[in-house]
Amino acid sequence: MTELAALAAAEGVATEYVDWEGNPVVVAESTLRAVLDALGPGSGREGTVPPFVMARAGRATEVPVRADPSRVGSVRIELEGGGFRQAEVRDGVATIPGDLPPGWHTLRAGDAVAPLAVAPARLGLPPGREWGFMAQLYSIRSDRSWGFGDLGDLRELATWSGRDLGAGFVLVNPLHSGPVVPPLENSPYLPSSRRYAEPLYLRVEDVEEYAALPPEALRAAEKHAGPLRETNGSGELIDREAVWAVKRPVLEAVFRMPRGPEREAAFRAYVGSEGEPLRNYATWVALAAEHGHDWHAWPEDLRHPGSTAVAEAQTRLAAEIEFVQWLQWLLDEQLRRAHEAAKAAGMPIGIVHDLAVGVSPHGADSWALQDVLALGVTVGAPPDAFNQQGQNWAQPPWSPRALAEAGYAPYRDLIRTLLRHAGGIRVDHVLGLFRLWWVPEGQDPLAGTYVRYDAEALVGILALEAYRAGAVVIGEDLGTVAPGVRETLADFGILGSSVLWFEVDDEGDPLPPDEWRELSLASLTTHDLPTTAAALTGEHVNLRAELGLLTRPVAEEREVDAANRRRIADQLAEYGLRPGSEQEAIEAMHRYLTLTPARLIGVSLPDAVGDRRPQNLPGTSTEYPNWCVPLTDGDGEPVLLGDLSAHPQVKALVKTLTDGLRRPR
Repeated sequence: MTELAALAAAEGVATEYVDWEGNPVVVAESTLRAVLDALGPGSGREGTVPPFVMARAGRATEVPVRADPSRVGSVRIELEGGGFRQAEVRDGVATIPGDLPPGWHTLRAGDAVAPLAVAPARLGLPPGREWGFMAQLYSIRSDRSWGFGDLGDLRELATWSGRDLGAGFVLVNPLHSGPVVPPLENSPYLPSSRRYAEPLYLRVEDVEEYAALPPEALRAAEKHAGPLRETNGSGELIDREAVWAVKRPVLEAVFRMPRGPEREAAFRAYVGSEGEPLRNYATWVALAAEHGHDWHAWPEDLRHPGSTAVAEAQTRLAAEIEFVQWLQWLLDEQLRRAHEAAKAAGMPIGIVHDLAVGVSPHGADSWALQDVLALGVTVGAPPDAFNQQGQNWAQPPWSPRALAEAGYAPYRDLIRTLLRHAGGIRVDHVLGLFRLWWVPEGQDPLAGTYVRYDAEALVGILALEAYRAGAVVIGEDLGTVAPGVRETLADFGILGSSVLWFEVDDEGDPLPPDEWRELSLASLTTHDLPTTAAALTGEHVNLRAELGLLTRPVAEEREVDAANRRRIADQLAEYGLRPGSEQEAIEAMHRYLTLTPARLIGVSLPDAVGDRRPQNLPGTSTEYPNWCVPLTDGDGEPVLLGDLSAHPQVKALVKTLTDGLRRPR
């Protein structure tokens, strides 16, 4: 092993790996150098105790103490709820007792202090099996939508599906904030900020002060909203720019309306509780309006949130900053109402929010959190069977070292905020809590390699925050899964993701239902895969071939795809499921999911109405209208939220599903 390779291995950087076809690959030296440069030299801190300590309820944890305890005093644990415990110290190792309660405690050794997080032994699960819709909220519009599905629509979807259909949850796409300032970003998986929400999702009429607008202002708002509402009846692409161009000035007018004492106090309390993170987010939005989205191109003295120039800009831009903070307060209110409506409708879980892998390299979080991100590299994925050219998600990853030195506070606060008004969280590419595919900036995904993270800390904090919120956690663990990942997640009570097409044995044959995981969300598809209607006909192969996304000859790809479909059909037939039509096949495949022990079953809303267009085609940007496709039926006709209750395909599918769940497996 070369000196460079040895250094990389010591830093958790893979020097070789096995690709999706089983071939060994040696990582290029240029990649190793770029990744090591992005990791940085570290702070060089050699404190008495580590900068962060992760423990687990029911298990004793050993922590190295880097000094003679007789000189630093005893190692003391200050409990979050009050009181303290002593840690036994022997031969330079302090033992954290296994009977500490889950929570955020403090470890103190002399003058040295470190956060001590204690994760629960295991997360609880809903008592029974539940099903729910998986929805891209922007695509699901009602008569009241302004051309874009909003939080009022989410509230209505949750109420209807919970009360009338017996759904246990609604899983939505990430509602993270985009740049707010045009040009807007279509992808919910490339946000400007993951902690704060996208103002496009606001239901304007649900803002209390909207009704107090002067009559002429109300008429003007309705006049401008009218053309957007007309687009709800069209299958044409969703235009975020057009929606925000109307919503923003109306919201600005509402912002200028006086708030009653209670409302004003609530707003100020929210701003105070969010503190510096919200102020930084709002500051980025205000500065981006002046200098553009990419903070790397801003005047040099504005490129770090802690600079004097930024403090001066915050004073000058105070009105715009307060407006952005107000938008987030409204979003927090409407998110709360949506989840409360879901629970009131009888949902045991309620709203499940999705956490994207990372953020835009130019956006609010990458500016505000730059000290704990690895710059000069982006996150992606190596090639696999579906994405044969690999993926580059153009997002800066957490720096493992810097995040630990920050006590994981930015990560903890992100998870805590997302779970504030949720019954669950889905973690996209949960494999990234163990290792991430780092790609040197400007390079092809093939030029990347894996970088290892402290999974004990990242998974433990995720479980701890979910425990405190009483929420379920679903990890999207598809793709190239490292050994031990699924076992670790299951040990914490975190559910995985099981997709029918991928649940196969070593020979590529479908797994029998009894061999599926119990701790999983079972589904037929995801937002990155074809709709089931398109998968049943092989349309997705034609689309990917047209866009140059295949590495195998198209004839070979079609042959493989047809063989996969035959295997699924044969497996269904073994269990007496012999559908005739396409709709019957979709129903039969969902019926098959009920034969598995999976605790949760996700039903893609596009599948429920026979939609054929994918929401996203990985590996494309401008080649395909990703994240802009409204909900339509198999003929491309729009399906509005109000149409779903009477939609014959929806009714038939839900009956098949619920009948299957009622029967003993």
